[in-house]
Amino acid sequence: MALQIGILVFPGVQQLDLTGPYEVFASLPEAKVHLIWKDRAPINSATGLVLGPTMTFSECPALDVICVPGGGGVNALLQDAEVLSFLRAQAARARYVTSVCTGSLVLGAAGLLKGRKATTHWLSHDFLEKFGAIPVHGRVVRDGNLITAGGVTAGIDFGLAVVAELVGRAEAEAIQLGLEYAPEPPFTAGTPEEAPAAVLATVRERLAGTRKAREAIVNQLTASGFAA
Repeated sequence: MALQIGILVFPGVQQLDLTGPYEVFASLPEAKVHLIWKDRAPINSATGLVLGPTMTFSECPALDVICVPGGGGVNALLQDAEVLSFLRAQAARARYVTSVCTGSLVLGAAGLLKGRKATTHWLSHDFLEKFGAIPVHGRVVRDGNLITAGGVTAGIDFGLAVVAELVGRAEAEAIQLGLEYAPEPPFTAGTPEEAPAAVLATVRERLAGTRKAREAIVNQLTASGFAA
């Protein structure tokens, strides 16, 4: 029977959070990968790439893997009862509950991170504890059937790690080779610890608005007990 893999797609999703693991999962023989949302209307990603949902919440079968990517659109999802209810229902049956980047915050808002190790994008890492998670820095962090990935580009590493869990290392390595995934970044600026101070300050400034809005939502949820 084909593996059923579902990736949440939503307005303002960071497309590489989604398309990185999608490319890996879609390379898995006989896997069916679904882009899931409330309806099938085209969706604009955070950077303007238009994505098309392939399945609605009501049409979605029980999934072997449920994956929530991140992006600026995550802020709205943190208080979206329909989305959170869908994730809880799928998580109760899925073999693996997963996220990329700030998608882990949505899992947190759904109550799926309590007492479990998790990671997210470095700029939102401090929010994890407010959802009851045990924050861990890492490209891919596993705690039982919960697998979370760090920021944006970690989605490819994550996808390969999930494939290895599902069908074994040999298939994951075959997909890695087929994609020629052998990263050699041109600069040493991929983490806050490595980036020059001026670069770090620039990125913090660029993302300050999204961060401020997200912080207000997380604090509100925590105060109400919704995410406690």
